Amino acid sequence: MNNEKYQEYSAYNRAEIIEKMKQHLNDARFQHCLRVEETAIELAKENGVDETIAGLAGLVHDYAKQRPREDFIATIKENHLDENLLNYGPAIWHGVVGYLLIQTELKINDKRILDAVKYHTIANPKMDTYAQITYMADFIEPERSFSGVDEARQVTHQNLWDGVVYQNENTMKFLIGKGNAIYPPALTAYNSIVGGIG
Repeated sequence: MNNEKYQEYSAYNRAEIIEKMKQHLNDARFQHCLRVEETAIELAKENGVDETIAGLAGLVHDYAKQRPREDFIATIKENHLDENLLNYGPAIWHGVVGYLLIQTELKINDKRILDAVKYHTIANPKMDTYAQITYMADFIEPERSFSGVDEARQVTHQNLWDGVVYQNENTMKFLIGKGNAIYPPALTAYNSIVGGIG
């Protein structure tokens, strides 16, 4: 990756953010974040939005992915979040709760970035372009290799929202196929994004 493109994110120092990320992520997860950052910048170029905002959202999207459960539980309680979150786990928490850790620990206060992180695990029918980009960059970054990823990439590069629909539908099929409980806001997002309800 050419680091010259990533020297500064406006008011945010990328090098400082990366050092803090490395304190909480193993190398495999950190490398995934770098790939999502790069993919997000590519999608931002295609969709005519700020590459630095999209890139930063992609970079930090999994900042909280490997945090202890206790950190999430404390954040849920301290911020009086939906108590139903306690019935789920890090797969949901690292976005829906993790954006608060990004705000307090990385001092990132841009709503576009925080919302992109918040919704990258559960989606949202009112996601802005940055949130859509983060959602899809995480799904199609170059080392993803699940069945259907090539189609997902093609669809996303043709039309970002169509990619969101594709991912949301396939993620729900995957979760239901495994017999997993669906976090209610994720189901609401599905009903709107795929089902056209709401």
